[in-house]
Amino acid sequence: MPVEWQPVRQSRTHELVLQSIEEQVFAGKLRAGDRLPPERELAPVFRVSRSALREALRVLETIGVLVAQPGRGPDAGARIVRNPDDALGRLLRLHFALGSYGLHDVLEARVALERSSFAAAARHAEPADLDEADALLARMVRPGVRPEEFNDLDTRFHVQIAHSSGNALTSTLTSAVRESVRPLILRALEEVDDWAATTAGLNAQHTELLELVRAGRGEEAADLVEAHIRGFHGTLVDEPHPEDGDEGRTGEH
Repeated sequence: MPVEWQPVRQSRTHELVLQSIEEQVFAGKLRAGDRLPPERELAPVFRVSRSALREALRVLETIGVLVAQPGRGPDAGARIVRNPDDALGRLLRLHFALGSYGLHDVLEARVALERSSFAAAARHAEPADLDEADALLARMVRPGVRPEEFNDLDTRFHVQIAHSSGNALTSTLTSAVRESVRPLILRALEEVDDWAATTAGLNAQHTELLELVRAGRGEEAADLVEAHIRGFHGTLVDEPHPEDGDEGRTGEH
């Protein structure tokens, strides 16, 4: 019987290092909080150069599973962490800017995620979590708040409610989706004709949303947050629906 040869997958050196570290994580041998050996020890183990090892570690740091501290102190070196929020937000923001997702896609994702998170928060939120959301709202309603600060507080308010829902994945995805359009929403806020009226309307809805969650009225909160998102975010959606053609796929507006 003739030998059936299969193509050999070609990988760059740092990809092989990544694969090896991933295998240790999947096997449960590396967990959040564990430290990797110093580069001078780890590179010979992998039989790779220290530059290839550093490249692999930089990739892991970018995707939010490793943090590297330079120096020689007790906190120096690379440590496995769980920090998906920033990594996913950065990834989605770049893909949105490149046109991988359209505004309509992001809008519908936000609606689905936040309907779920507000309804769940009404059932599961701890008072302390809602107090934190209340503190963010108090800062949003202060006189003189400018668009950039308002946009930051608005994002944190919605993410805090998602966090209080008790579903960590929903919280992470809500944060990532909201972060993906942060620059676009900021630009829209900066261009509103009546800044005081716009913030007053948005804050009135924020206040009612928080009251509904505190009262355990999840379905009402879900309906209101959908109206809230479609009311402002929805005004940014001036593209055709995806089924109307490829032009509806771009995030450039």
